[in-house]
Amino acid sequence: AVVSKRIKRLEDRLGTRLLQRTTRQISLTEAGQGFYERVLAVLAGLEEAEAYASGRSSEVRGTLKISAPTSFGRLHIAPHLKTFMDAHPDLTVHLVLSDEFTDIVGGGFDLAIRIAELTDSTLVARRLAPVRRILCASPDYIAVHGVPDTIEDLKHHRCLPAHNYDAWRLEGPQGTLSIKPDGMLITNSSEVIREAVISGLGIALRSTWDIGPELKSGDLVQVLPTYEGSRNVSLSAVYPSRQFLPAKVRLFIDYLAELYGPVPYWEG
Repeated sequence: AVVSKRIKRLEDRLGTRLLQRTTRQISLTEAGQGFYERVLAVLAGLEEAEAYASGRSSEVRGTLKISAPTSFGRLHIAPHLKTFMDAHPDLTVHLVLSDEFTDIVGGGFDLAIRIAELTDSTLVARRLAPVRRILCASPDYIAVHGVPDTIEDLKHHRCLPAHNYDAWRLEGPQGTLSIKPDGMLITNSSEVIREAVISGLGIALRSTWDIGPELKSGDLVQVLPTYEGSRNVSLSAVYPSRQFLPAKVRLFIDYLAELYGPVPYWEG
């Protein structure tokens, strides 16, 4: 009730409605969304001012809100948080894992870890590591269906694209090409595809950071080794454009860059 009254007073002062209320939900109006984004920008500016005043101090506090892909976050961020947080005991980390692209500003995130070809010019990106993606299958699958000798042979194999609309962008002897394999499994989960290829269901295009242990153990083998996923895909930290980067963001990005580069440990 207190919050509702304060919002009503704010709406009266601004002369516009900020929230759209129904019996089932409350959502931002167009004016409310614009107001919210501008308030976030003001708060970010205050944080930048504090970061500037404090210089490059390693004494950081508050909350660091991070978005990351589900599998990568579980495998390559979560296991390394302790070292970073032990070095900065006054800092709280809020890690949100999702395979959907996150609205960094709207979601109040300090940064996002992305594995993609980056196109959003409104964000600043720092490349952390290269990403190798290879075609792979299990020995059980190969024993039954054989190995594709050419890229054209994939049309005769069971393929496992991450989504039913997913096209594989590959680089190889023929240059860059894009193929859209017919998927026999449709899922919104990259981890389901990972388990499916390990179990012998088909051929998949997977990142080496995701299947490194299986490649080493022989549970998965590379097929068509002269073809790999587009090299334009990389592992990057992205954050809103700011004149002064908050120390907590800079320190975490530096930590990941040292941890993953220049040759990622999962390639060893």
